[in-house]
Amino acid sequence: MREFGYQRAHDVSGAVSLLAADPDARYLGGGTNLVDLMKTGVERPALLVDVRELPLDRIETTADGGLRIGATVTNSDLAVHSEVRRHYPALTQALLAGASGQLRNMATVGGNLLQRTRCGYFTDLSQPCNKRAPGTGCPAVAGEHHNHAVLGASDHCVAVHPSDMGVALTAFDAVVSYESADGPGEVPITDFYLPVGDTPHRETALPPGALITHVTLPAATVAAGSRYRKVRERASYAFAIGSVAAALAIEDGRVREARLALGAVASRPWRARAAEAVLTGAPADGATFAAAADAELAAARPLPHNGYKVTLMRNLVVSVLTELAGEDAR
Repeated sequence: MREFGYQRAHDVSGAVSLLAADPDARYLGGGTNLVDLMKTGVERPALLVDVRELPLDRIETTADGGLRIGATVTNSDLAVHSEVRRHYPALTQALLAGASGQLRNMATVGGNLLQRTRCGYFTDLSQPCNKRAPGTGCPAVAGEHHNHAVLGASDHCVAVHPSDMGVALTAFDAVVSYESADGPGEVPITDFYLPVGDTPHRETALPPGALITHVTLPAATVAAGSRYRKVRERASYAFAIGSVAAALAIEDGRVREARLALGAVASRPWRARAAEAVLTGAPADGATFAAAADAELAAARPLPHNGYKVTLMRNLVVSVLTELAGEDAR
């Protein structure tokens, strides 16, 4: 591991100033991803700016009934918060499905959103990787890619984003707030992650050196009946090979409102807009749910060894929506 400096930030503006003064500095939250990448040499920061003691560890109700979540709130604290469990249960389920209890106790909301892909080529310095070293190629396209993207990928990168929390936040139109050297800003989470294109090393819309300060969840009555379902290769602790965050509001047997986001299928949490369009106003039945899944997955472009994901995600979407419709009927 490269020798590095360490400095604890005492206020947001001070933290941002430290990053502005050193382009090789990185913010340190729980360190559950960054420190691992430092050990392998993927990340080689000259300075770590510890932001854990900044006053960003609160969860507050907003004026419209939504939630404002501080960036240093731990995944464990967010998962068990009474307002999250009551109004956004899919978020609680997503958090509890991610990592182990020990990691959730350390991992922060801001860090979770910024975690890097778990693609084996990305973390192996002996291999080329366009995300780590732009222009070197993407060996996963012809190599090991059984858990890689089927939506929104390009020839330059087929890795998937690993966050469970991000999938639920995407379904509920979360907004990410940040502080930068040019002042505060915010970006909807659906625009937070950049398309892969030919620049997979540019992952988010954050300005250079910006610090995530909060994530805001708008009020959404439909979210109270939501669900997160994750499929993984082992039940104890593993990243998803497919996941769904979904919510339905049903009136007189028809879908009044639908929220749907998919995980582990693209370089970012995937908001299923095509599926939502099919669902809205249609009968809340199996035929509609299957048509919605098919509409979203029509754009899938699987690689030779991950085509199973298309079938898996179709079945997962139909299953989760059917369960939600059954609960509404009761």
